[in-house]
Amino acid sequence: TNKDLPVKRNGKKREYKKVKIPHKNLKGTSIEERPAEVDKREEYGHWEMDCVVGKREGGGAVLLVLSERSLREEIIIKMPGKTQESVVHAIDRLERKYGNKFKEKFKTITMDNGSEFLDFNGIEQSKRNRGKERVKTYYAHPYSSWERGTNENINKLIRRFIPKGTDISNISKKRIKYIENWINSYPRRLFGMNRRISL
Repeated sequence: TNKDLPVKRNGKKREYKKVKIPHKNLKGTSIEERPAEVDKREEYGHWEMDCVVGKREGGGAVLLVLSERSLREEIIIKMPGKTQESVVHAIDRLERKYGNKFKEKFKTITMDNGSEFLDFNGIEQSKRNRGKERVKTYYAHPYSSWERGTNENINKLIRRFIPKGTDISNISKKRIKYIENWINSYPRRLFGMNRRISL
């Protein structure tokens, strides 16, 4: 029932209107230029990216969270800090992990205008194939979290295990992997309540 849900529902379905909001990150590519097919959620490989922070006072380890728009697949990476360097290094690690399949798995990434994501060149440019693009990035409008709705919803699942104020530095990689696997095995009505992503 509704009282059992971690996030209570009021019965009303939100309706989001697409509005033009000034794009603050002038160097990156706005979500307004993102291909229309990404909105359809029919093709695998289009991701949303965000950071989950721990301690309220800031600083310390954080989680880089990538959410795939069609399958709701989740990738969680522990980073030493909420910095541009940490984000680029995490994407570099994913490129090394997936090798030649990286471009097939990651076609686009949509993120907010947080300072940790502003090095779009570092995120987009391949380290394995110098001078070539590995993924195309897009920036959502400021104060428009619904443009990364998949990311925002899955972050709520992470908060079941890591409440706000938790020191993420003390959380092991094994525990983070457990949370990632739990989310990727989570039954969803969208997929007939029978779900398991093969990673």
